[in-house]
This record gives sequence, structure tokens and C-alpha cells, in this order.
Amino acid sequence: MDDKEATHHPIQSPRVEEPNESTSSLCKKAAEITTLALETYRRKPLSHWLLLIVSSTAMLTAFPASSLLSRLYYDGGGLSKWILSWSAVAGWPLTALLLLPFYLSGRISPTPLSLKLFLWYVLLGFLSAADNLMYAWAYAYLPASTASLLAASSLIFSALFGYLIAKNKTNLSSINAIVVITAGVVIIALDSKSDRYKGITDRQYTVGFVWDIVGSALHGLIFALSELVFMKILGRRSFHVVLEQQVMVSFAAFAFTSVGLVANGDFRGMRAESRSFNHGEASYVMVLSWAAVTFQLGVLGATGVVFLASTVLAGVLNAVRVPLTSVAAVILFHDPMSGFKILSLVITVWGFCSYVVGHSY
Repeated sequence: MDDKEATHHPIQSPRVEEPNESTSSLCKKAAEITTLALETYRRKPLSHWLLLIVSSTAMLTAFPASSLLSRLYYDGGGLSKWILSWSAVAGWPLTALLLLPFYLSGRISPTPLSLKLFLWYVLLGFLSAADNLMYAWAYAYLPASTASLLAASSLIFSALFGYLIAKNKTNLSSINAIVVITAGVVIIALDSKSDRYKGITDRQYTVGFVWDIVGSALHGLIFALSELVFMKILGRRSFHVVLEQQVMVSFAAFAFTSVGLVANGDFRGMRAESRSFNHGEASYVMVLSWAAVTFQLGVLGATGVVFLASTVLAGVLNAVRVPLTSVAAVILFHDPMSGFKILSLVITVWGFCSYVVGHSY
């Protein structure tokens, strides 16, 4: 019998990617991202990017500064919630001044003010006045870092009211963000004993906590209703139309808050409060003046970011300003910063990032 030549089939092992190939793949992806970024940059003029940088900077600095000035007002001896909420909208003429060049150039004209649009502005102004008053109560009894973290829950209500009112789409990232940020709020509530200034009672802390959450809910409602006005009534989005809406709503809020300020007797008591302010009358005036300016600059910055880029970038910057405010409050006001608050801060930023990533596609 003939011997048959045996054939051996070697067993092939799975191919392992070499380190050089992995590095090459990463470099290729980095090159693609760089190319995409350069193409995006070239599509817009230099003035566009300069305005976007200015708007982003205004949002990242003005909003935290406004929050810190609110706490400084109470820390210096201020007592009136009406005065603080009034200062937030007293800077509305700054936004109105920006509209003058548009009108004087003759290239655009003011948007016609119908009765329906006027009533919407009045409603939004009333809600904004109430919202500012609620936040004034929150900053009276909560550390600035805590109030800022709780105010981040406005994203939850923006997503919910946006879905119910403006019919915005929702996805798993939105639901994840809602759950995560809610967990952050619960963590702060559980840590309430170690997270307060001296002299603040349980009742006062609870009042500040509740008003902060309710104010955040109202803020989300205002955002959804504003979007509805743009979709159903204005029907167009341009920078000057956005500015007009902001001016009218801020003016209506200023009118409502001024009525409350006078009716409560706080307007007459403003002089007496300034005299008893810890750092003198000049400091009192400076605190309220800069509170008005920084709040309007923050609003203008956010408006510019949304118009020039997207709500996604505005969401990213909003997530960044939360830790900025918290860290600044710890440095300037020696806010208590327990392990629970740090955990809440981390998962709140995580929730924001989840929302932003989910809405980037």
C-alpha cells in the first residue's frame, strides 16, 4: 500500500492589531477631525468667530458673576428679595441700545406688535418676574454653589416642557440627563445638614431649596413658551428679532417687578438698606448695578451663542458655568463643599454632557 503524503494545515491565530496600526488609525481620525474643523472655520467669516468667542465669554463670566453678586448682596446685609429680583431686569435698556444701530441703518424695521404678540410678551414678562423673585429667595438662604447646582435642574424642565409644548423630540440621552440631574438634586437634599451658612434654620433652607427648584421649573416653561412664540407667531429667527423679544420680555418683567417693589415698600426702604450695608452706600450701589449689567450680558451672550452656533453649544457652556460658579463661591464666600456636593456637581455635569451629546446628531 502506497504511503500517502500527509498534509498539515497550520492553525491560524486571530490577527492582533499592531501598536503602529492603532497609532496610525488614531492619527487618521485626528486628521479627519482637524480637516472638518478647518472646513467649518472657512465657511464663516472671521467676524462670525470673533462674535461667537465674545458671546461665549460673556456667558461663561457674566452668569456666574450675577449669581455671586446675588449672594454678595445678602452677605453684605441686604434683605429685600424684591430689590434683588428688580436689579436682574433693571438692565433691560442695555439690550434695547443694541437694537438702535439696526434701526438707524435703515436695513431693518421693528417687528409689528400685534395684540396677540403683545399679550405673549406680557405673559412671559410676568413669568420672568416671578422666576427672578423665586431665585432671589433661593440665594437668600442657600450657598451660591448650592443654588447654582439646583438651578441646573432647569434642563430637566426645559426638556419636559419642550416636549409637551414645543413638540421637541426626546431620546434616551434626554431621559438619562433627567434621571442623573434629578439624582444630583436628591443628593444635595440628603446633605442639607452640612450645606448651609450659620444662622440658617431648617425652615429657611427648605424654603430656599423649594423656591430654587420651582424657579428652575418656571425657567424651563419660559424657554418652551418662548420657542413656541418664535414658531407660531414670529415665524422667523434672526438676531434682531431675538433681541426684540428679549427687550420686550425684560421690560414687561421690569414693570411687574417695579410694581411689587413699590407695593411692598422696598423702594422707599432702599436708601435705609444702603446706609446699613456692610461696605457702605457706594458698594451697595455697585453691587446692584453690576448685578443688573452682568445678568443682561449673560442673557445677550446666551442669545448670541444660540443664534451664531446652536442650542447644543449653549448647553455645553451652561454645563461649564455650573462648576465655575461653585468653585468661585467656595473661594470667595467659603461655601461648604462636602463630598456629597462634589458628587452632585460631577453627576450634574455628566447629565448636561449626556444631553448635549444626544442632541448633537
